[in-house]
Amino acid sequence: MNHRVAEVTRRIVERSQATRSRYLQAVAASSRTTPRRQALGCANQAHGFAACGSHDKAALRQGDAGNIAIITAYNDMLSAHQPYERFPELIRAAAREAGGVAQVAGGVPAMCDGITQGETGMELSLFSRDVIALSAAVALSHQTFDAAVFLGICDKIVPGLVIGALSFGHLPAVFLPSGPMPSGFSNDERKILRQRYAEGKVSRAELLEAEAESYHSPGTCTFYGTANTNQMMMEIMGLHLPGSSFVNANTPLRDALTRAAVHRTLALTALSPEYTPIGAMLDERVFVNGLVGLLATGGSTNHTMHMIAMAAAAGIKLEWSDFAALAEVTPLLVRVYPNGKADVNHFHAAGGMGFLIRELLGAGLLHRDVKTIMGTGLDRYTQEPFLDDAGELTWREGVAVSGEAKILRPVAEPFETHGGLGVLQGNLGKAIVKTSAVADDRHVIEGVIRTFHSQEEMQGAFLAGELHRDLIVVVRFQGPRANGMPELHKLLPPLQAVQSHGFKVALVTDGRLSGASGDVLSAIHLTPEAADGGPIAKLRDGDRLRIDARTNELTALVDPAEWEARVPIHEDLSESQFGVGRELFSMFRNTVGTPDQGASIFSGRS
Repeated sequence: MNHRVAEVTRRIVERSQATRSRYLQAVAASSRTTPRRQALGCANQAHGFAACGSHDKAALRQGDAGNIAIITAYNDMLSAHQPYERFPELIRAAAREAGGVAQVAGGVPAMCDGITQGETGMELSLFSRDVIALSAAVALSHQTFDAAVFLGICDKIVPGLVIGALSFGHLPAVFLPSGPMPSGFSNDERKILRQRYAEGKVSRAELLEAEAESYHSPGTCTFYGTANTNQMMMEIMGLHLPGSSFVNANTPLRDALTRAAVHRTLALTALSPEYTPIGAMLDERVFVNGLVGLLATGGSTNHTMHMIAMAAAAGIKLEWSDFAALAEVTPLLVRVYPNGKADVNHFHAAGGMGFLIRELLGAGLLHRDVKTIMGTGLDRYTQEPFLDDAGELTWREGVAVSGEAKILRPVAEPFETHGGLGVLQGNLGKAIVKTSAVADDRHVIEGVIRTFHSQEEMQGAFLAGELHRDLIVVVRFQGPRANGMPELHKLLPPLQAVQSHGFKVALVTDGRLSGASGDVLSAIHLTPEAADGGPIAKLRDGDRLRIDARTNELTALVDPAEWEARVPIHEDLSESQFGVGRELFSMFRNTVGTPDQGASIFSGRS
């Protein structure tokens, strides 16, 4: 085991001792009466199976058949979630084959950040994670289930489902991916078209055609944003079947993996000697494995918040310092857009998760002896699934040599010797930077700033030709307490366009950019946020600022005495300024924690 990985794990264990102990005691207490429905009153039980067919009703009535809760984020608007439409029947049939029953216990909301980008609906995005967690817990509250399967892919949805699952930590939990769509229009070429559209050099019709060719069918979007980082995370943390994360949607192999996952779920219940409650399974070592996977793949910056919130639900205290410490010893092994030109289908074909996990295990960067839904040990996750000549699902050892060194590399020949994310600190507070997407010669930028309080204000300045110079753009009052911390992707095409003309540009914000962040040096998730009186609210147009992703520095270069004397700017954040739906979320803004606390109401200010 790598010394740094072991040391970080030890620190997390020590830091979490009291909260983790209390959580495990609660899990143990809930585990004592299983299956729970046997403790229900007769009327309660009858309500639980009233709508079932005769076979399932008899099985539940007897009480000795495992009952799986299906928690689904299905809707047919999200391409990633549309394949879930037929999953419940597939799951029910597979459960019957294995002697069990499956019921749709409840649904959770699933919004698409790609649709809400730049719109008022994006203000609800981050908060939706906690709503999903609450919704999943409500679905499981009937206490008539022996295990749960979770159908979710995108952005806030999987982290919310994990938090909800951990709130019923005595139940085994298995996550079922739907798989990516086939490759379409190149993500890299689409980025260029977006820049040209921002400059008025291509028409809306041309851009729409390119976007439609990129997002063209059922399945997860193919770039390595938060959705696909979620899938990597669920596999490296042992909540997926080995090799299942990036098998294309609506294929025979995808269906076979779904059926096998249902069989495996029933094998994990308290009715089986392999009983594996998710609350005990997801320990400190598993979360460290997830962090290493995030860093080795240059994954979504959203997970610098989501991982903290997920871990907190299991009584585990992660800090941004853990990300920073692990980044120093975790090599960057993957280049998938926006960190490269390839997509996740190319990554999967080059060796995918099996190759990645084998390399990280071999270097001692992952804890090998963790619990997974396959049993004890992560070695099984170096294998890949396939259908044999008879159409039966089986596994074989994954490739030992990458199929494409431009996409996937061994530890001995990494793209970078450090992980794809960093934590910046200085007199502005703490922020996250995604270095894997930024060229080496742009890792340090010092310059004059221009401040804005919205994406629209910044875009107006760009269209007026005011940004075509060396410049650091500061966009503030975008944190969770201000307006829900929306993703600010409309900032990037203008900044990329300015950068393409040879200017040195960077971005500082207390908002988010997520996994789709581009090749502009960006200090994001800045905390304390402006709405909390953070130092970012002290900045004035014309100040100089330094961002150094090599030394992890974020500093306003203002005379210390003047800086100390400055009063933060106050922005009126009254309800009337927010879009549709914001009124419903006032409780979140009032109780939400800071980004380095997970930006969650469950670990916030209450």
